[in-house]
This record gives sequence, structure tokens and C-alpha cells, in this order.
Amino acid sequence: MPTSPALDTLLAYHAAWTGHDWPTAMSYLDPELVVLAPAGRIDGAEAFRAFMEPFSKLVIHYQRVAAFGDDAVATIVYDTDSRPVPDAPGAEVVRVRDGRIVWMRIIFDRLPFDAARQAG
Repeated sequence: MPTSPALDTLLAYHAAWTGHDWPTAMSYLDPELVVLAPAGRIDGAEAFRAFMEPFSKLVIHYQRVAAFGDDAVATIVYDTDSRPVPDAPGAEVVRVRDGRIVWMRIIFDRLPFDAARQAG
């Protein structure tokens, strides 16, 4: 797979969070990170960790479907199976500056997660 600076950063971040290595994952996130997620805007790397780390603990299978990028922007599409929701695909687009993710758009379907929460 061809690499690029932004793609390398995104893939390293994904390897860290899917490996439950949050100190390393955080090293790829700018402290002033802005994330646009289905649940709303998240400001700051620590706030994003509070959002993402609990989900990472629920993931029982992760597989990258596709990833590509250039010097500043990268995209990844992936499949996850989690304890509450099997077959939960996701996608992310990131902007990278100086080896850190500064902006992220996460795309996934919240409905199955909301239903699982309501079911108990």
C-alpha cells in the first residue's frame, strides 16, 4: 500500500487505539484536536479520549477495509464487531499537521448503539 505522511499518522493512531495502547494513541492527537462525530463536536484530545477509549474496550474485532491519504489528509474505512453491536462499520477523515491529527470527522451509525443501550 502506498503511504503518505497523513496516512502513516492515521494508521499508527488506529494501530494504537485498536491495540488498547492509549498513551501511544494520544501521541498522534493534537491537544487542540477537533472531532466531529455523530454524537456532536468534541474539543480537545483528552475529551476525545473520554469518548473513544470506552468504545475501544468494547471492540472484539477490527478490520481495515480501505485507507488512503496525501501529505495532509487521510481517510480510513473499517469494520468493527463490538460487544453490544456486531457489524458496526465506521469511517474517518483526518487532517494531519506535524505528525498529529488536528481534525477528525467520524462517520458511523449510532442507531444500533442507542438501541443496545436502551435494551439494557
